[in-house]
Amino acid sequence: MVLTTYTWTHQKYHQAIEQGLFNDEPVELLRGDLVVMTPEGESHAYYNTEIADYLRLKLGSKAKIRDAKPVTLPNNSEPEPDIAVVQNLGQEYLHHHPYPENIFLIIEISKTTLNKDLGEKKIIYAEAGIREYWVVDLQNSQLQVFRLLKDGQYCEALALSTGTVSPCAFPEITLNIKRILSGHLD
Repeated sequence: MVLTTYTWTHQKYHQAIEQGLFNDEPVELLRGDLVVMTPEGESHAYYNTEIADYLRLKLGSKAKIRDAKPVTLPNNSEPEPDIAVVQNLGQEYLHHHPYPENIFLIIEISKTTLNKDLGEKKIIYAEAGIREYWVVDLQNSQLQVFRLLKDGQYCEALALSTGTVSPCAFPEITLNIKRILSGHLD
């Protein structure tokens, strides 16, 4: 038996969304495949909200913080990262989701999806040219930081549990790692 699959393009995916095809099923487009998204548990929702609020506080009007909204990538992917720090382009986003050149940082909050976030998603983001990618690893209480792209791969990988970190696009902004990992200041 030969298995034949259908590869979705951005255009076909958007047409299906407009027709209401996925209204009952949360999906994202990864490399032309439809992937069912894991339901969001209480702890994931809590961390997502707290980290996004912290970024809004620290970044102010320097960038737009988008929670669980799509980004459009050139490799037939349209993931919905937990947090995307993007250029503040206002109403331009009525016509398209952020493209890689509009994205400063993508953050995934991970507990049950750690393998996917450190594997397939990291590869997709790097190939698409996302300059910086963080995974809030709730299993191991670490912030995994990936940056310095070269040939579609991240050359720097850091596992941080204390101290501070600054996004590459905003070196003047210092973020407390314990604040990110705990969801609040002690």
